[in-house]
Amino acid sequence: MKNRCAWCLSSDLYKEYHDTEWGKPVYDDATIFEFLILETFQAGLSWITILNKRENFRLAFDAFDYKKIAEYSEAKQDQLLQNPGIIRNKLKVKSAVTNAIAFMEIQEEFGSFSKYIGGFVDGKPIENKPKTLKDIAATSAISDALSKDLKKRGFKFVGSTVIYAHMQATGMVNDHVEDC
Repeated sequence: MKNRCAWCLSSDLYKEYHDTEWGKPVYDDATIFEFLILETFQAGLSWITILNKRENFRLAFDAFDYKKIAEYSEAKQDQLLQNPGIIRNKLKVKSAVTNAIAFMEIQEEFGSFSKYIGGFVDGKPIENKPKTLKDIAATSAISDALSKDLKKRGFKFVGSTVIYAHMQATGMVNDHVEDC
């Protein structure tokens, strides 16, 4: 049996995500945006809830095309709120549009969103090597700073905990436990 972090053992979907995505560095802006949207919808919910709805989100949000999302009309947002396959939270749906616009503004300023967030970790993943799940933090000084900067730039639903989870998902930080 493969050693894995204990948090992912409850479902095959969790195991697949853990083995193939979580903690692996992502430098592609499209994938980074996908995780950002998923993490913002996850706020206050479990990650498995989001993973179970990920394909529904992908269909509903035009494959996470931030250029399209930035132009969503009120009618499109209302349509999303009727979609039982996603999290139907009006503020989170609106934040997807707001965040897509702010995402592109950062791309314009820095050349890519990846370059922008990479600057918070000096361009290389942080290897924490926690011994147990209890040793994994929910936030860090870096997630605090990144969250604060994103909020200043107009992003919504990007508290430090959400941003730390995003950092884990996109491999900015590797929190796989030592025996994983």
